[in-house]
Amino acid sequence: MTDPQDIAELLAGSPQNWGRWGTDDEVGALNHLDAAQVLRGVAAVRSGRVCTLQRLIGDPAGDPVWPGRKQASRRMHLDESTYEAGFPEMPGGAHSSDDSIRMSLQGSTQYDALGHVWHDGRIWNDRPASSTIGEMRFAGVDPIARRGVVGRGVLLDLAGHLGVEAVPAGTAFGLEDLLACAEAQGLTIEEHDVLLLRTNHLALFEADREGFYDDFCEPGLVYSPELVAWFAERGVPNLVTDTIGNEITVDPHTGFSLTLHNALMRNLGVVFTELCDFTDLVAACRELEQWDFLYAAAPLRVHGATGAPVNPLAVL
Repeated sequence: MTDPQDIAELLAGSPQNWGRWGTDDEVGALNHLDAAQVLRGVAAVRSGRVCTLQRLIGDPAGDPVWPGRKQASRRMHLDESTYEAGFPEMPGGAHSSDDSIRMSLQGSTQYDALGHVWHDGRIWNDRPASSTIGEMRFAGVDPIARRGVVGRGVLLDLAGHLGVEAVPAGTAFGLEDLLACAEAQGLTIEEHDVLLLRTNHLALFEADREGFYDDFCEPGLVYSPELVAWFAERGVPNLVTDTIGNEITVDPHTGFSLTLHNALMRNLGVVFTELCDFTDLVAACRELEQWDFLYAAAPLRVHGATGAPVNPLAVL
């Protein structure tokens, strides 16, 4: 038997949810998060502690971005110096400030649209890839933003489980690692849980912002038929990680990239959230000995966009 030549061949016969929620569906597995799942998330709140999960945008020292994406650039258009230069005051003498930002919509903590990645000319729900030309005319980020994401979240501290401060570049982990981590934490991953994976890999970016990109290969989940089947059977609606790409950059077995973006996002409709900061959340989980919580998020509404920034909330 020869090795697969591309992702299409590798994923032939892989589970699909196309048409499951209708031919016009643009939010995929988020359909699992009905009112009962929201209430199940609310039931996980025991202390009322709130943790936000967004990384800072526009860090003066630099933000972690996918290679080739530009850093965020913020500019002040109105401040006290503008008035000192003669800008007219408002009636009554009030002054104000105003600014703008230029950035990749996927240049910080963000949600991917389901149409973000594809192969073989078809995006989520069997729409043609030509629907992405110029703008996302189908399966863009706005349907996710309008719907919102609320349910029971669970955090798997893979860095802690592996006994490292930060998971090194190129580290692949699979289903057996997720289950072993959950067991070690005393956590049961339930049907339709929002799955959060902590690697703390971006601590290596903070330590060496230039060297971080040498031989770039982030750690992360690696493809296997068993992993994809588990995501399908569990009905995982949302995969949330603290890395830029949400899966291992290059599969060590096949040499392919974005395999799980295709197997999980394109085929199953699992929504991806990337570049989260779990510093406060993991500290709270360890202190409270609680690894489940209410997860709530809604990315910015941006017309025709393939992704958008977000500041998710975890309430324990």
